[in-house]
Amino acid sequence: MVRSKPLTIVVKLGTSSIVHETTHQPLLSTLSAIVETVVRLRAAGHKVVLVSSGAIGVGLQRMALPARPKSLSGKQALAAIGQGRLIALWDNLFGQLGQPIAQVLLTRGDISDRTRYLNAVNTFKELLSMGVVPIVNENDTVSVSEIKFGDNDTLSAITSSMIHADYLFLFTDVDGLYTANPRKDPSARLIEVVESTAAIRAQVSTATLGSSLGTGGMETKLIAAEIATAAGVSTIITSSRTPASLFAILEYHGSTSGPTSGGADPIARPPHTLFMPSALPLRDLKAWTRHTLTPAGDVIIDPGAHSVLARRESGGRLLAAGVLGVRGAFASGQAVRILVRRKADSEDIEAAREEYMRGLAPTQPGTPRATETVADVSSVRPDLGSDGTEGGLVVSPLPGDDAADRDREVVDDEQWEVEEVGRGLANYNSAQIDKVKGLNSAYLAQSLGYADTEYVVENVTIFVRP
Repeated sequence: MVRSKPLTIVVKLGTSSIVHETTHQPLLSTLSAIVETVVRLRAAGHKVVLVSSGAIGVGLQRMALPARPKSLSGKQALAAIGQGRLIALWDNLFGQLGQPIAQVLLTRGDISDRTRYLNAVNTFKELLSMGVVPIVNENDTVSVSEIKFGDNDTLSAITSSMIHADYLFLFTDVDGLYTANPRKDPSARLIEVVESTAAIRAQVSTATLGSSLGTGGMETKLIAAEIATAAGVSTIITSSRTPASLFAILEYHGSTSGPTSGGADPIARPPHTLFMPSALPLRDLKAWTRHTLTPAGDVIIDPGAHSVLARRESGGRLLAAGVLGVRGAFASGQAVRILVRRKADSEDIEAAREEYMRGLAPTQPGTPRATETVADVSSVRPDLGSDGTEGGLVVSPLPGDDAADRDREVVDDEQWEVEEVGRGLANYNSAQIDKVKGLNSAYLAQSLGYADTEYVVENVTIFVRP
């Protein structure tokens, strides 16, 4: 039996797989099978992170309540009651096999700060290097709707991205993604491989799956798969009834030694759905920007800038020339939505892109300018600075604030539509970006009094193509 290279695997277990839907008693047989599977993976040299829901469900059982409360404070109280008992249960089960565990409770607010995010990443890395199995859950006791991940499917996907996992297993009460609810539609067909999460949405029904205890369903698993695969993580949906099938799935995809088929016969495909990872995964900073930050405002761009940003060679950096306006108040360094404004009927994207690129100034290579708002390039010439040093820049006066050609305000009417197409990190605050919108980057220092960078937004991730 040939041993494979060590993998990093995230296993997500939902509430319906941890506690009974009506009695709220822990499903010890399922939990024990999960523990045995994780310990076998560890023995084979793999690193494993377990994302476990169930704190509120365990709290319901402890307090003998029939159903989840509707109030936020009630749910938070039950989570506080149940979380301690849940981690004690996991510790007892893993302890029987001598496997140390660690509790990691996160909120979106914890990792929306870059420093705290990196601290969490480093903690995960250290725990895994020590041979510990981190057990992750959302810190429901202090989470509010504005900073919640929404459900643990999303949390597991973000965790997978944080630790650069090879696989994310979403264990649920069905054995994959179906074209319809298999409990109600006998013609429902299992989808074995998904190349594009966006394309598959039109082919499947996701509205009917999910238990009364959980917060998710199949739709949240599609969202999780979209996040994880964008970060280069292979994502698998399969049934929690037989956790050991994880080995057969990995063996089927040639990733581990797992149980063998007993000879040279082809391995039968275990029931599951595989979401293929992106061939061009997001860099860590872009993944963090897109999935863990709550945007503080909007930057509205034109279709030409959208077309350029959608190309990998753009580096995800936005120039002021392509900005039409801003919405909301945000500070430098905060996350912003990237919105594109386009004609509601149709628009020549290639012409818009060429318009955005036409204003390349020789004094600043690679810096597009808005030709309709800035003086001819001949008026921007390299010269000596006032102190006689080389590299000074002589520019023509800035366009007046009341000039008609600087009127780039976003007008909301039925002729235009505005759509979110990406996220990024602002290099300047909202007032500053609004002040330099549409300008050649050569004018930033004159307009603002300083210019740390020619890019108004960086680390832009475009998830809606032109």
